[in-house]
Amino acid sequence: MKTLSIIVPVYNEGDTIGEVLRRVFRAKLSGWKKEVIVVDDGSTDGTPGALKIWEKKCTVICRQKNQGKGAALAVGFEKAQGDIVIVQDADLEYSPNDYLTLLAPFADPRVMVVYGSRFLGPHLSTMYLYALGNKFVTLMTNLLYNTNITDMETGYKVFRRSILDGVTITAKRFDFEPAITVAFLKRGYQIYEVPISYFGRKFSEGKKLTWRDGVVALWTLIRYRIFP
Repeated sequence: MKTLSIIVPVYNEGDTIGEVLRRVFRAKLSGWKKEVIVVDDGSTDGTPGALKIWEKKCTVICRQKNQGKGAALAVGFEKAQGDIVIVQDADLEYSPNDYLTLLAPFADPRVMVVYGSRFLGPHLSTMYLYALGNKFVTLMTNLLYNTNITDMETGYKVFRRSILDGVTITAKRFDFEPAITVAFLKRGYQIYEVPISYFGRKFSEGKKLTWRDGVVALWTLIRYRIFP
């Protein structure tokens, strides 16, 4: 039986983390064993308390200081022992019901990386400028690195754990998304995309990404192109 390592970075998501983990454990994965690793990145709300009841079912790592999504994922990746690794956000925007769709391409040994595209599947209508920003940084990714993907910033990034051996993650915050994408592409790994469902939040509902993160993503793409 193969093992799927599910890495859940969380920061101040006390209202949603419990439901996210319930959905993760309910997701049907015939032929797969789940390894769930939650990295609490210095939460100051009710997240630590909400995670207490999950400590017997999954690995919970608590960091004292908030350092960002990328830093939290780096910790989770170091602990992962599964054949395949998936990033699961803690905000209910992404559905674990899509796991089988995300894992199916790995039946082909040539597939090393799979991205779940929000723009190929059904999704809740979201903020226009936010969607436009996502499409723009994806366009720049395609132009700068000669690829053809539809959603670089997707939270559902899935890959064989073995390819982490050649990847050094230095991105600390939301720049993780372009940084890991560039790392995969520069090592010659083609990205396989599948459609996923998406239920985007508004800023009033706790969404943390802002236009500043889009600027950082663009600069990250350009910087790694100029300084290989």
